[in-house]
Amino acid sequence: MARRIRVLIADDHTLFADALEAILATDQRFVVVAKVKNGEEALGVALAEKPDVVLMDISMPVMDGIEAAELIRDRLPKTKVLMLTGSDSATDVARSREAGAAGYVTKDRIAAELLGAIAEAAGS
Repeated sequence: MARRIRVLIADDHTLFADALEAILATDQRFVVVAKVKNGEEALGVALAEKPDVVLMDISMPVMDGIEAAELIRDRLPKTKVLMLTGSDSATDVARSREAGAAGYVTKDRIAAELLGAIAEAAGS
């Protein structure tokens, strides 16, 4: 089997993060290395685990996902960050791109787009 894509989930809503993990568990291409609840934790765990892809909620406590994405991209240029949000506002999309996000998935489209977006971001 080919090397699995290592994914870090960063979302402050436990039920949503658990649902993401369950979706990823249905596909052998992916393995979840950790789940965290804020941007500061995402940065720390990303530096320690060096995941291939970080699924990053934009709106989180302590440090928001945009700031965390920018710091992760600066320190781990091979790690791709996919932004997750309930909003598809032009401002959020622009801020995500400026932070170096590899993509943007709205939470209402997760089931339809998530696995393909992760594989694409990881270069698979």
